[in-house]
Amino acid sequence: MLELRNYMEDIVQQKLAGILKKYPNCCTCEKCYRDIMSLALNHLPPRYISTEKGNLYARIDMLSIEYDSDVVEQIAKAVEIVSKNPRHDDSENADS
Repeated sequence: MLELRNYMEDIVQQKLAGILKKYPNCCTCEKCYRDIMSLALNHLPPRYISTEKGNLYARIDMLSIEYDSDVVEQIAKAVEIVSKNPRHDDSENADS
């Protein structure tokens, strides 16, 4: 039995690593990473699932090309915004 969760979080997290490779100057510290995730998710529709059947429908829905491009677009926008306005201390930026 699945617990209630937003499947969109999984999709954004899966795509984020690949998109970040295209932005070598973007900080990837934990705070910036979470800010990017949060900003992208706030601009995407949630996809809550609570059952295996719901999980299957969410996965099928994610295969849509239009949906995929919306996710990539929102992540890219979030990366640009966070890159220009990081909220971390300089000491936190040492890992990126």
